[in-house]
Amino acid sequence: MPIHLLPDHLINQIAAGEVVERPASVLKEVLENAMDAGSTVVDVQLEQGGVRRIRVADDGCGIPKDELPLALERHATSKIASLDDLERVGTMGFRGEALAAIAAVSRMSITSRADGAPHAWRIDADPRELAPAALNHGTVIDVADLYFNTPARRKFLKSEGTEFAHCDDVFRRVALARPDVALQLSHNGRVSQRLPAGTREARVRALLGDDFLAAARSVEAESGLLRVHGFASLPAYSRSSRDAQFFYVNGRFVRDKLVTHAIREAYADILHGSRHPAYVLFLELDPFGVDVNVHPAKTEVRFRDSRAVHQFIYHALNRTLAASGAGAGAAAGSGQAEDSGAPPSATPAAASPGGGYAQVPQPYQTRLAMEPVSRAYYEFAASARPEPAPAAGNLAAAGFSAATFPPRGALPTPSSLPAPALPAGDLAPPLGYALAQLHGVYILAQNEGGLILVDMHAAHERILYERLKTLLDGSPGVQRLLIPAVFGVGSKDMATAEEHAGLLERMGFEIGPAGPQELAVRSVPALLASAPVAELVRALLSELRDYPATEVITARRNELLATMACHGAVRANRSLTVPEMNALLREMEATERADQCNHGRPTWTALSMADLDKLFLRGR
Repeated sequence: MPIHLLPDHLINQIAAGEVVERPASVLKEVLENAMDAGSTVVDVQLEQGGVRRIRVADDGCGIPKDELPLALERHATSKIASLDDLERVGTMGFRGEALAAIAAVSRMSITSRADGAPHAWRIDADPRELAPAALNHGTVIDVADLYFNTPARRKFLKSEGTEFAHCDDVFRRVALARPDVALQLSHNGRVSQRLPAGTREARVRALLGDDFLAAARSVEAESGLLRVHGFASLPAYSRSSRDAQFFYVNGRFVRDKLVTHAIREAYADILHGSRHPAYVLFLELDPFGVDVNVHPAKTEVRFRDSRAVHQFIYHALNRTLAASGAGAGAAAGSGQAEDSGAPPSATPAAASPGGGYAQVPQPYQTRLAMEPVSRAYYEFAASARPEPAPAAGNLAAAGFSAATFPPRGALPTPSSLPAPALPAGDLAPPLGYALAQLHGVYILAQNEGGLILVDMHAAHERILYERLKTLLDGSPGVQRLLIPAVFGVGSKDMATAEEHAGLLERMGFEIGPAGPQELAVRSVPALLASAPVAELVRALLSELRDYPATEVITARRNELLATMACHGAVRANRSLTVPEMNALLREMEATERADQCNHGRPTWTALSMADLDKLFLRGR
């Protein structure tokens, strides 16, 4: 066939294949236009999952009469006018092809009344004729009979319920990004979502539920022109799918592999590999620092400084998740106990002047030591064990009795803790003081609020794991190979090894060329001496090309340390003394990520006095 120009209608239908994948794609484009128009109230009405009808009414600035025909033309937009505008896009839409593509595969009409206009005007996609219409203000876009003229495309659509579910997902994404806009979603005449304008927290609560917010931590970090804020769930709220992951760049919902990788790495130490975290996060940066003109659907972006964005998101989220709810910062006014260098006096304190309970002394608390479990790493594990503290004797010798615990609100200050660690008012530490051990598995403790239940193995595992990682923060031990490992690589790997030679050496790798397409590894980090060298180095070089951090090495090292911590932690059915149990509680309060073990399971939970009263029907 000779080269010829395609007719405009066919061009629009080709473009529709990229832009209008299903009814949800139409809803996304129209809703984004409504947000760009400065709307404060948006009403969405769907019929038959959006296949029969999609009607979106907003109260935005409207479209003037003379511009309505242009709105249906390809590459006609009010969002950009130059290359500089394209490189600094601050609106949701900008390509100027969505309405033309939608009009090519549906029966579409636009009714709009611009600010200051005496009345509204209506234009149909076919024929494109203007007519007066009645409308108070804003714009109404009505899309009916999607794919009526391309039946082959319509056959690929799913059931009505499935298509509506996709539309509901789009509605939720836009609603989370704009809590200042009131939105309503109806399907087949029945209201599905009604969201008043309000705060971001209220919008998140309305769409993701109270359970998410109860299990989430607030994220807030800023560095230069980068800012990230929102909510990230703890591992206990992890999901089997990615249905509760919302990430926005300058208010635009995106799916970016760099961002996903950074978030996944922040959860790597606290979440099981088959589970997915839940989060609603907003990244704000200079529009010049991100390219949104990557795909017609506009859900993919490219960062100009991807390494900086990756590290910023990772560290911001990692710091937030590292803060333990068992720490002193989790409860206002609660003291954080530290180990004392010498046992305090065992002399009982005088009774309180108000007639309350006297302060009862307890034996000196030593740290709960790691048990040796294998000769292969006995010496390494032993390096994490503190110096033994003086023996404290038994509870009876110290004059301690379980009956001496006061009622709620009048907890004593154990003499085993240094006086400066506890504030005025005799407030207990966040995890309180141990009462007993249940079936050799759980520790029961009492704090200001009620009862604390601790899984002693999971808690001790996290403590040991974090301690072992801290020991390795300095220069890594290096294991020289008796026979260098030589293997073939591609040109990209050769270039990466040369470019990052200094970094690799600081990590413990001595790598050099052994031929035009060969590398020779002469030393590796001591902890990874038994790993398959060729496989490890190839994965590391691939990682260095895409991401700024050395996650491969860190992941392999942490796998070994997690195994060591798991085997070194106290086992179930081991009887602990009260001082040992209190020592474990104090260690938890001083350890990052102590709320969950290495596999993402919670290490402790709390039952308030109100919960216990409700359980036993007290006060009725």
